[in-house]
Amino acid sequence: MPEFTLRIDNMHCGSCIRRVSQALASTEGVQVEEVRLGAARLSMVHDTQAPAPVDLAIAALAKAGFAARLEQ
Repeated sequence: MPEFTLRIDNMHCGSCIRRVSQALASTEGVQVEEVRLGAARLSMVHDTQAPAPVDLAIAALAKAGFAARLEQ
């Protein structure tokens, strides 16, 4: 499965990590590999119908109150 990393702003503590993990776990098309302060490593799930898992993950984080961008 292809992996990608998101840089996530405004994460400061364990509670932030938990909120980010929960938001990403409910996102269709991605599997959470690791969440740490300031970043999350995800894998794309191939059998998904989601058109853009990266965009869905970023949107889920925005809904949870965190700005995120794809790490280049």
